[in-house]
Amino acid sequence: MPHYEISTDKSKLDFAVIHGFIANSYWASNIPEAVMARAIENSLCFAVYCDDGRQVGFARIISDKATFAYLADVFILEEHRGQGLSKRLMQTIVAHPDLQGLRRMVLATRDAHGLYAQFGFTPIPNPEIFMHAWNPNVYRNGQAAQAN
Repeated sequence: MPHYEISTDKSKLDFAVIHGFIANSYWASNIPEAVMARAIENSLCFAVYCDDGRQVGFARIISDKATFAYLADVFILEEHRGQGLSKRLMQTIVAHPDLQGLRRMVLATRDAHGLYAQFGFTPIPNPEIFMHAWNPNVYRNGQAAQAN
């Protein structure tokens, strides 16, 4: 059984793995490389590495590190699933020192409610207070935020 490591060291990230997965995901299909790079640059990133050094998973947190955080882009490559890596990744994220004492951490998921429930996430009890400005085709119509 392979050994896995989780790291927040951005210098070790394999951008090709991250972008390759995210750009083909249901939540950020066709995300431009420049936009993904900017998102990583401005986030607290967690990566899962196999014992041979290959990156096999990822997650990022967008946060002020005081009151609020948004968990995004969580994945484990298919060939490494079923080994508890998603749980280990989530344990590492919720225990991270920069994410303690937050008033709220949110995420959006289509199919992993069971995983996140194990770490205290619940459906929003009062969704009527939340609003969003959503542009689901931003990566297709060329309006994605570009680096300054």
